[in-house]
Amino acid sequence: MKFGLRYANLGRYADGPAAVELAQAAEAAGFDSIWTVEHVVVPDGYQSRYPYSPTGRMGSGLEDFPIPDPLVWLSFIASATRTLKLGTAILILPQRNPVVTAKAVASLDHLAGGGRVLLGIGVGWLAEEFSALGVPFDDRGLRVDEYVAAMRALWSQERASFHGRFVSFHDVFCRPLPPGRRIPVIVGGDTKAAARRAGRLGDGYFPARPAPAELLDEMRRAAAAAGRNPADIELTVAAPTEPAEIEKLARQGVARVAVPVSSAAGLPAQVRTPEDVLRYGKEMIARFK
Repeated sequence: MKFGLRYANLGRYADGPAAVELAQAAEAAGFDSIWTVEHVVVPDGYQSRYPYSPTGRMGSGLEDFPIPDPLVWLSFIASATRTLKLGTAILILPQRNPVVTAKAVASLDHLAGGGRVLLGIGVGWLAEEFSALGVPFDDRGLRVDEYVAAMRALWSQERASFHGRFVSFHDVFCRPLPPGRRIPVIVGGDTKAAARRAGRLGDGYFPARPAPAELLDEMRRAAAAAGRNPADIELTVAAPTEPAEIEKLARQGVARVAVPVSSAAGLPAQVRTPEDVLRYGKEMIARFK
């Protein structure tokens, strides 16, 4: 079982020195990865319903709190670590230009030494944020599918071409290419649509909350229908607090559990400080070595 540290760019870790201290502690403790969240803006008094809270509000209900850009934050901590994988959970992909995003993600992976970036993506839920960015909300699922295909073309092709409904380019060089000419794309979300998307095109699936069996089954059915082996899609789920529950997840084919370091996104923090992270490594991660 692998362990990730999630919600890492929130709270006190929005500041540079604290972010580095956290990332270095995670690497020393045996975490394989560290994961960020994203909102470009949070509109005051938003009416869209946050899907991961019974109140319909994010975390504690606050709207005014720092969320550093995930790719910038990961770039900052990448230079202070060596092996820690750099994950987004998630990047709201339909809000971004896919060509610019492909370039930024490949640059991060290249500068970090290669094979470190895990690109978690989602469709987003905050309609008012899309409006503030001047981006359509209703077709965001279709655009995510196409954006992933376009980014993979830019990462893998020597001279890349792609022609779709939302993005089109012909014979372009996008350098640097990521080492291996691929970036793992992990689909996030707790809906059947997200599970099916993970099955169709994801290298991994990362539900935001403890995943019910029916969602994982939906992902596996979609993978099989697409001619893919469901076992090739890496599963990351929310970390239980008890070792026995983690062992049970391992038997069910889960590859990674994600441990919250902040409660701002709605899940209780299991660790809060770098000292907690190191202690978790000794008391929990060491059991699974």
